[in-house]
Amino acid sequence: MYRLTLIFLLSLIIPAMAQSDLPDDLMPLPEIPELPELSDLVELDDPPPLPPELELDPDLETQVTIIKRGDDTIEEHRINGELYMIKVIPRIGFPYYLVKNRRGGIATHPGDPGNNISAPMWRLLEF
Repeated sequence: MYRLTLIFLLSLIIPAMAQSDLPDDLMPLPEIPELPELSDLVELDDPPPLPPELELDPDLETQVTIIKRGDDTIEEHRINGELYMIKVIPRIGFPYYLVKNRRGGIATHPGDPGNNISAPMWRLLEF
């Protein structure tokens, strides 16, 4: 019973405390600056060039090969000529990915074909 009385009194006191007077030293927020017009914005056709020490290495860029088989599409992703991922886009259903295992090359069953590929993976959430 005492707990209920305490809770009831606190529920009356807290709103009264929230309605106390504001301090005198408050300052107003600054005005929001005006946004520039769309016609004033500069459009960049090409991004600015990278500094010479940050030039991209073409060997490290992903090379994508697209193969059409009937209504299905297969994308092979390679880096330095090594296949590391396959994206399969079926005619019906969601795309799925086959990714090369990165466990240090240790195969549990060396005689099985496809032991270096992980199980198919589907994208569950996309932001």
